[in-house]
Amino acid sequence: MLAKTGLRPAMALAACLALLISIFTVVAPARAAVEIQKVVSDKGITAWLVEDYSVPLISIRFAFEGGSTQEPAGKEGLGQLMSGLFDEGAGDLERKAFQDRLDASGAEMSFNSGADAFYGSMRMLAEERAAAFELLALAVNTPRFDDEPLQRIRAQSTARLKARERDPETRADIAWTSAIYGGHPYARRSEGTPETLAGLSADDLTVFHRRLFARGNLVVGVVGAIDAETLKGELDRVFGALPAAPQLAPVKQVEPKLNQRIALDFDVPQASLRLAYPGMARDDPEFFAAYLMNHVLGGGTFSSRLFTEVREKRGLAYGIGSGIVNRDYSSALMIGTSTRADRAAETLAVIRAVVEEMAENGPTEQELADAKAYVKGAYAIGNLDTSMAIARTLVDLQVEDLGIDYIERREALIDAVSLAEVKKAAKRLLLAEPAVMIVGPAVGVDKED
Repeated sequence: MLAKTGLRPAMALAACLALLISIFTVVAPARAAVEIQKVVSDKGITAWLVEDYSVPLISIRFAFEGGSTQEPAGKEGLGQLMSGLFDEGAGDLERKAFQDRLDASGAEMSFNSGADAFYGSMRMLAEERAAAFELLALAVNTPRFDDEPLQRIRAQSTARLKARERDPETRADIAWTSAIYGGHPYARRSEGTPETLAGLSADDLTVFHRRLFARGNLVVGVVGAIDAETLKGELDRVFGALPAAPQLAPVKQVEPKLNQRIALDFDVPQASLRLAYPGMARDDPEFFAAYLMNHVLGGGTFSSRLFTEVREKRGLAYGIGSGIVNRDYSSALMIGTSTRADRAAETLAVIRAVVEEMAENGPTEQELADAKAYVKGAYAIGNLDTSMAIARTLVDLQVEDLGIDYIERREALIDAVSLAEVKKAAKRLLLAEPAVMIVGPAVGVDKED
């Protein structure tokens, strides 16, 4: 059948995979519920599996606890540099040989480093499962970190960093995280700096890989045309030879530093605003009350109070939003927008007024009912609409320790939240004096709002 396409086998497989992904993304409806199986391999590797034979695809996503918080001081960018090297040679296969085989299998493989975990994923045709998983096993267990790819990827990363050195948003990100998190690893630049990247060696990458990649800090999600027994063997092939336990350095909890004002003077036509309030941990019993409150405040985009007051009534910004940012060692409620430079102080005053009103009185019954309906209905669309989205959700649920039945319980948890609980959450989070940052011309920056 491949010969009839007129393409080389590798190109035909890749084209077939792309077509199937496209069909699955467009045609497959978002699922309100999925049947999740817990699979434990002979070597003790645990994965959550959703079998799906509607298209002949398999998606796997996995995470190793760690991420950029585990980078030693002075070696920032280690995780992101490493993430670009897993398809640049592994085991006995140098770069070209590895990529030729990956191309021939038709699989897509990627890695990325987050603040709290290092992630990997692969999407493959079910009929090419053996070849794809063999390459993934090589990448996970024996990445080469050869000199030529290391120098090339480092040069590309350094060039990107230097290109953004004068960018106001990049400068703002650096100033914001430094002000909010102080000396905590969250304040470090996860992408590194030209100086830290220059000092990273293949030995640094090998040590970092050895520290993070272990069975004890691994979670796996798999979706697609594969059964539990077959998956057990593939789990052992990919992850079974890893060390039992990682070598993770302890990381302290950190409360965001609030009640401060940061001003960055840039000669640009628009000013950007950021505010930080206390957050709420994902395992806090009041989390859903806070989540629904935030939806009414600014998380609901076009329906939120902030959008209505800032955009619809006054035309101060194209968009504005808020969100509860949860990390392993910190939580915060963040608000962000951009506005005309000469209206920054006015915009900030409106935001503060909307927040104070929410803190004082909370949402109305109707606002809460609308928020509940939206967050229940949107979950499947945002988390269960493709095979890789489901795999990502399976991993996230495990990382957050929400339970294998969370998707089934979620609507009841939301429905159980009372208006009184939401009002309590509003006072708990929004009565504090926030951290505020204004980036732009110094017009109105020093005025009290």
